[in-house]
Amino acid sequence: MDLTYRPRRLRSSQSIREIVRETVLEPRHLLYPMFIEEGEGIKTPVAAMPGIHRYSIDLAIEHAREAWNLGIKGVALFPAIPNHLKDKFGSESHNPEGLFARTIRAFKKELPELLLITDVALDPYSSDGHDGIVSDAGEILNDETVEVLIKMALTQAAAGADIVAPSDMMDGRIGALRQALDEAGFERVMIMSYSTKYASAYYGPFRTALDSAPKMGDKKTYQMNPASGYREALRESSLDEAEGADFLMVKPALAYLDVLRVVRDNTQLPVVAYNVSGEYAMVKAAAQLGYIDEQRIVLETLTSMRRAGADAILTYHALDAARWLKS
Repeated sequence: MDLTYRPRRLRSSQSIREIVRETVLEPRHLLYPMFIEEGEGIKTPVAAMPGIHRYSIDLAIEHAREAWNLGIKGVALFPAIPNHLKDKFGSESHNPEGLFARTIRAFKKELPELLLITDVALDPYSSDGHDGIVSDAGEILNDETVEVLIKMALTQAAAGADIVAPSDMMDGRIGALRQALDEAGFERVMIMSYSTKYASAYYGPFRTALDSAPKMGDKKTYQMNPASGYREALRESSLDEAEGADFLMVKPALAYLDVLRVVRDNTQLPVVAYNVSGEYAMVKAAAQLGYIDEQRIVLETLTSMRRAGADAILTYHALDAARWLKS
């Protein structure tokens, strides 16, 4: 054939494919979510997430050290709080001697260079299982919840958190947190906003890991409608950017790559994708049944998130992916 240009020439060898590749995935792009529980020497499997565990502080630090040695620069911490410490107002969330504050202090002592991303939301601490305070009428109270989130973020910052990550989706919380952190002398503490977070069915395994599912109703009055697209995502992300967020996030990632691309194209802030528990569990289940090549699927999936615009990816695959990338 008389062809002026043959695109296959640029795919003809591994070397040329590496030279012209448009998207790079490296361990430095990965952030590792970790579940923490009380005790010592404890490693509790999360049934719905094969390969993932809840760790006591001592073992969590060793596991995080492994992540650091693989080139992963940050971990996101989520506490599993015993039921007897949960109440309607999430009071344990701002206990300076509670599990989470002690975890942060221990991590910063042992792994000072590892970035600590700490969750700001009431659901792990709430007897109602919601991200906010629930009124007697069943309404999620926005402004009253933000007051508790401020106390939580200040407790985390005082313990040594590098990045506080409000995942609650209450209105106005980014501005309130930024003001409170600055006034308390924590100007250097960053805010990673869950700015575009959908009321998704993909969160199920995470809620079993922390026993944090809602005890009544659902989260549709504060998390976004999966049928909503770019306009609502841009409203939410632009508000959080204006209020002082340092990072924006799209969660979940895989079913919302189109939204991720739009957010990326409309902000100068770093954008994070959360490759959530349900996405992880589906891959693990299919791999265990021999239906897919787990390594290829995981790396292709994470690359798709980078290609869509993610500067960093929160993923439970982080350690495996980092090993594969290094090999």
